[in-house]
Amino acid sequence: MPRFLRHTFALLMLAGTSLLAAEAFVVDGHKAVIHPATNPAKDKPWLWYAPALGGGVSIVSHKLYADACQKAGIAIAGYDLGEVRGAPSSAAKFTKFYEEMVKRGYSAKPILLGQSRGGMMTLTWAFRNPDKVKAWIGIYPVCNLASWPLKNSKVQTLADFGLTEAELTTRLKEFNPLDNLAGLVAAKVPMFAVHGDTDVVVPYNDNTLLLKQRYEALGGKFTVKIIPGEGHKVGPSFFECPELVEFLLLQVK
Repeated sequence: MPRFLRHTFALLMLAGTSLLAAEAFVVDGHKAVIHPATNPAKDKPWLWYAPALGGGVSIVSHKLYADACQKAGIAIAGYDLGEVRGAPSSAAKFTKFYEEMVKRGYSAKPILLGQSRGGMMTLTWAFRNPDKVKAWIGIYPVCNLASWPLKNSKVQTLADFGLTEAELTTRLKEFNPLDNLAGLVAAKVPMFAVHGDTDVVVPYNDNTLLLKQRYEALGGKFTVKIIPGEGHKVGPSFFECPELVEFLLLQVK
């Protein structure tokens, strides 16, 4: 690990930092929130977290990540569209939030972080807007429409796309992030994910591993931190991951 990152981790362990009070607002009838950095870095970088259900961004409750963003001058923001699964219409609504953030002076290239189903939300927006993405991060992310969305969340998935199961299955390659990565590779968007190898909710092999293999096959950069013996849970392995923080800080260095 580079010296400046070791120094940053030391500071994070020695001193806590509190985020500024959240700034809530509404975009196109949906709740949005920003946790601004006290001293924003150049170009006002921001971490776009999903899902932001209820208009909140739960990632701010995890001290290591919240403090890392605050110390690096990175704002944290989110937009609540409810249980969407990456349909073109919901991705277009996410674009309205992105445009509002840019109007407010934030970077035109946010870092996206998707946790669980937030992986599908962020990836499906990213592949449609590769020139607007600085980097992508996943925490046991859903990356494959054929996996958890159609197996365990079929009703919400079909409702978001407005299609029957047969129609969506027939057009899967049109909508699935796994089949639409060329633009992100061309834009040189780096990716990082942390995932447990015994995850039965969002299986590693069907999601992060496939994404990594296909991204790298196209020439993209993808780093994975595999957590042996752990599944789909909120715990230190996933929310105190130094490799994730290292990757995040490198994006604004």
